[in-house]
Amino acid sequence: MRSKDVLKDAIKAFNGTAIIVSHDREFLDGLVTKVYEFGNKKVREHLGGIYDFLQYKKMQNLQELEISTLLQQKKENIQEEKISSENKLNYEARKELSKKIRKAEKEVADAEMQIAAIETELKEMESQLQQPEKASDGEFVMLFQKKQRELEQKLYEWEILSEALEELKNN
Repeated sequence: MRSKDVLKDAIKAFNGTAIIVSHDREFLDGLVTKVYEFGNKKVREHLGGIYDFLQYKKMQNLQELEISTLLQQKKENIQEEKISSENKLNYEARKELSKKIRKAEKEVADAEMQIAAIETELKEMESQLQQPEKASDGEFVMLFQKKQRELEQKLYEWEILSEALEELKNN
């Protein structure tokens, strides 16, 4: 302990400014007039000695400050992990939405191709209906009517698929 006392007396006798880093509050008592606290990416200045600082922090010793700092860092790490996790979930949700939009766009495009094919068939059938022998063929007329109903059904499906796609895009 004698060496600490000699060092303490030498520092007190020094006329300049000395920066002292220590966790020994007995050594710091009576030696320092300011305490600098480093934490949370900030430096805070506290006027007074080490016991004034501990009283201000409502702590008995510097180990409590270290524990408090570690707990604060753990809280911050947990918060950062939570934010990172939320960002990952947001990314996954956006990715899933994008996948659904691509699928819906493909379904709409497929429906449009089917509609175009049915319309082509119907035009061909209409031109054949101009011939008297096809116009009087009951089976051909029924097939023509069936194709018209099929077109109506495909148009209805296309409308539903298009609305679903727009809804996905608006989300």
